[in-house]
Amino acid sequence: MELSLLFADVRDSTQLAEKIGTVQFKDLIKRFYKASSDVLIEYNGMVNRLMGDQVLAVFVPRFAGKQHAKVAIQAARKLLQASGHDDPEGPWIPVGVGVHTGRAFVGVVGSKSGVNEIAVLGSAANLAARLSSQAADGEVLISSEAVQSAGFNAGELESRVLSLKGISSPVVASVLQPSSSL
Repeated sequence: MELSLLFADVRDSTQLAEKIGTVQFKDLIKRFYKASSDVLIEYNGMVNRLMGDQVLAVFVPRFAGKQHAKVAIQAARKLLQASGHDDPEGPWIPVGVGVHTGRAFVGVVGSKSGVNEIAVLGSAANLAARLSSQAADGEVLISSEAVQSAGFNAGELESRVLSLKGISSPVVASVLQPSSSL
């Protein structure tokens, strides 16, 4: 199905965990999961996975509507705001986000006798994850497909051409920050 995907990732989490200690890091990630989940649910995103220092959400047309790309991008901006990226004193946790719109498999993977999981699979999911991994603290990297599907003017945002691990062609991404206007 065509959908929009959002990956949010804590920047430099290994160094952060080392700096603040295990218990404080656990509490920080728990707060990140809660803040992210609250935003994603508010925007009709389905939280697919909370894993390590990442959050993955899918915006399917049935729940997020026909404008799922626009909704995913709005949720990404709100997620940055919820983590303090629009605060003059800085964020309480450093986060980078990737948003992509494309076709992906969403469903159960497994067998009657094996492990079953609701999975999001395919190149669209991989591209969203790679965008997230390249997003700097406090920014959202949005694929050209998501920008186009959302009906936004890419010329209003900074543009980057990225070489992403495992993606055969360069990817054009727009950069959104909490204060960016769209």
